[in-house]
Amino acid sequence: MPFTRRARWSAALLSRFHHPAQIVVTSFGLLVLAGTILLLQPISTVGKPAGLVEALFTATSAVTVTGLAVVDTQAHWSLFGEVVIAALVQVGGLGIMTFATVFAVLIGRRVGVRFRMLAQAETTMLSAADLRSIARRVVVFSLTCEAVFAAVLAWRWMTGYGEPFGQAVYYGVFHSIMAFNHAGFALWPDSLTRFVADPWISLTVSAAVIVGGLGFPVVFELMRTWRKPRAWSVTTRLTVWITLALLAVGTLFLLVAEWDNPKTFGPLDEGGKLLAAFFASTMTRSAGLNSVDIGQMETSSWLISDVLMFIGGASASTAGGIRVTTFGVLAFVIWAELRGEPRVNIGHRRVPESVQRQAITVSLLSMAVVVVSTYLLLVISPFAFDQVLFEVVSAFTTTGLSTGITAQLPAAGQIILTVLMFIGRTGTITLGTALAMKERTRRYELPEERVLVG
Repeated sequence: MPFTRRARWSAALLSRFHHPAQIVVTSFGLLVLAGTILLLQPISTVGKPAGLVEALFTATSAVTVTGLAVVDTQAHWSLFGEVVIAALVQVGGLGIMTFATVFAVLIGRRVGVRFRMLAQAETTMLSAADLRSIARRVVVFSLTCEAVFAAVLAWRWMTGYGEPFGQAVYYGVFHSIMAFNHAGFALWPDSLTRFVADPWISLTVSAAVIVGGLGFPVVFELMRTWRKPRAWSVTTRLTVWITLALLAVGTLFLLVAEWDNPKTFGPLDEGGKLLAAFFASTMTRSAGLNSVDIGQMETSSWLISDVLMFIGGASASTAGGIRVTTFGVLAFVIWAELRGEPRVNIGHRRVPESVQRQAITVSLLSMAVVVVSTYLLLVISPFAFDQVLFEVVSAFTTTGLSTGITAQLPAAGQIILTVLMFIGRTGTITLGTALAMKERTRRYELPEERVLVG
């Protein structure tokens, strides 16, 4: 059937996404450049202008929605600088969700087209209207959620802490943007530690992080089918159940490790300890805010946080890490192998071998980046292995939590973390999309030979 004008234009539009790395890397690179230039201006700081490394690091941290900082946000940056940081986080977060969601739809449609072509059925293509609709829904959903969370936070700061209306609204909007977009910037030098026992602040921020970390495709599906879990897609099932499991496991492990620590959970009552543990577990979903001093945590808490940060949040969300779906696929691959199953099944669906290879590739490459970066920082800095590993994992997974050594690293170390943040944000999207969109069909098979493993 001949193409209509709209179909031809849609096909041309789709062809632009054959190299998603070019789109994502260029867009985020230009945004980082613009942010760096703005933060270098004298109006952006209190006192002397920011140095190049400070401005570049902060702009990259904001655009990649990480939240690591080399200077005190409130003390160093002026109101204009804080607004620039918030704007970079907002644009970066919306860009991440939009890019990732559009690419996810493109991948799904591409697979669907192939299947329908094989079935000799009529094919449909993603039109410009679909792209506009996706982008519009992402923006409306994000801004609506941020407005709701900002209103709750502003109300709490007005009624509970006596903040003036304007100041409370500013605090609410700023931290709502940070929480929903999983950035760790805060307007207090100790982040949110002064609110460790306040459930209104802690739970509202946690809710913003969890909702933002689910990803737009999953949230949209849940809005339509939340009463019918059996109708959920495999992606939604993995995202929801693994997210809940990791939140529970993280809360339990951190609660046990920090229960008697006099510098973290020790002074709190039982309810406060549980709240602090849940908040800390939630922040490892790539959020970066903290209600206790991370640098005073036990080494065992750093270890479990490293694992949770490395897993990260959901695909097509502002969270980082290898993603919970990748972790879920790997878990089911191991389970199938232990049971001797020839195929990997999740529920009543079979996972394609290409998806299994993609999960393994993303995970191993991410581990390689973390190992190499940790080695480099150990060489050029005097800090201990566990502290350096924590900072590297936090930067690569765009989490933003810190043991307190980021600002003390030499300039070369801060540049390494800057590159890590950029790779961690753009790499997971581009690599996953590129692997999924570069599937090839081999018309022949080579003879099989088993290789000794283990």
